[in-house]
Amino acid sequence: MSYLIGYDVGSSSVKATLLEAESGRVVAAATSPTTEMEINAPRPGWAEQDPALWWEHVKNATMILHATAGSSMKEVKAIGISYQMHGLVMVDRDYQVLRPAIIWCDSRAVAIGEQAFNAIGKTVCLERLLNSPGNFTASKLRWVKENEPDLYQKIYKVMLPGEYIGMMMTGEIVTTSSGLSEGIWWDFKAENVADLLLNYYDISPELLPEIASVFSVQGELTAKAAAELNLAPGIKISYRAGDQPNNAFSLNVLQPGEIAATAGTSGVVYGVNDQSNYDPLSRVNTFVHVNHNKNNPRYGILLCVNGTAILNRWLRTNLLNNELSYQEMNDLAASVPVGAEGLSILPYGNGAERTLENRDVGALVHGLQFNIHNRAHILRAAQEGIVFALNYGIQVMQTMGINVSAVKAGYANMFLSPLFAEAFATITGAQVELYNTDGSQGAARGAGIGAGIYQNQTDAFVGLKTIKVIEPNQKEAALYQESYQRWLEVLNSKITTK
Repeated sequence: MSYLIGYDVGSSSVKATLLEAESGRVVAAATSPTTEMEINAPRPGWAEQDPALWWEHVKNATMILHATAGSSMKEVKAIGISYQMHGLVMVDRDYQVLRPAIIWCDSRAVAIGEQAFNAIGKTVCLERLLNSPGNFTASKLRWVKENEPDLYQKIYKVMLPGEYIGMMMTGEIVTTSSGLSEGIWWDFKAENVADLLLNYYDISPELLPEIASVFSVQGELTAKAAAELNLAPGIKISYRAGDQPNNAFSLNVLQPGEIAATAGTSGVVYGVNDQSNYDPLSRVNTFVHVNHNKNNPRYGILLCVNGTAILNRWLRTNLLNNELSYQEMNDLAASVPVGAEGLSILPYGNGAERTLENRDVGALVHGLQFNIHNRAHILRAAQEGIVFALNYGIQVMQTMGINVSAVKAGYANMFLSPLFAEAFATITGAQVELYNTDGSQGAARGAGIGAGIYQNQTDAFVGLKTIKVIEPNQKEAALYQESYQRWLEVLNSKITTK
């Protein structure tokens, strides 16, 4: 019997799954920590984490797998890694981290990316990078070069969070074309590293790791890492992808027209296309999908709303003093009618938002009436506000040829809320299919392909099952549309005053 481990290294926690390769059965699963990891904000708009914290929780999650699975852990053949996208990790020649990672929701490089977009030329950027340099990894590195020049001189390699975990496991630093594209390091026309952006930012290409295939052996577990994880040395690390391409992969979303969604800390809708399309305003972004190649191009069109489950968590901690579980919060929200009796919430409180052209408008509660509204209304308006923010981005995706008629999602995070799932289906008009999977399971399946345990991608999805299918609620569709239009008016007034 062969076993696979998948890790999903997020900004809130590390999830790990031990998967039986032949059946696709989950043997053990773990999350560390049980409460969300801290995101440090030394200044407003900044967001940092210590990469050593991620490695610590990878080890903790692995120990939980050991406690559950026992001897099965001795038969692990391959490891896959999914990770929070767009972060910046920098190491010196001794592979020592030089500063806390600047993570995905950090806004400090917005102005740098906008300046590059204008200087290089918007048409050139969009045709070759398919995106504005924006607030992505490349722009974050340029910020370091400008503001921390002494530290910059010590850099040997820069990498994404998953590449750091791969380095800790294998002692090797490699990237992928998909990873480079998420950092806006990838020239889609040349199918290579984006020299035009490197040259503009005056960044040496030698700082970037070597490129490997997403599904390939990218190193083997060293004796040191094996001892820390209590695993056998030599296990293949054979898959790595950013959390959103990986989430799509975990749901078997690989072909043009297929759509995946997730609603964790951030909310994402991710559609696969075979055309290198772009949004002229870069409100949604195009990346290399995990199964892309020159002959059969596959691009991921990604819309992201930064404030999703993090808003729910904020309400639970600050409004409810952790007195209610998320299930109880969902039940309380569902006790209020559609539209929350005129209350609207903008969920934008987690940094600059791409769908709003990199504006950081903050969160907003609008229409609060002391004699009408209580905490149930706030909880409902928050869930509806998140759905509305996602729908706002979906309307941009539709202009790029993405038809959102059916959406696949893992039965996790905010999709555990019947209210959220139904509101999403109703306002978008899409059938929502919920599956028994998550990012760590996807990473395990990817590792099986990369190590040759699965002969093809079809074999890799053995055991993937549909749990629920949610259809749009036609009886309440008009009420949702009325509430969305009211929410949209609030958003537009907020944007015009910024």
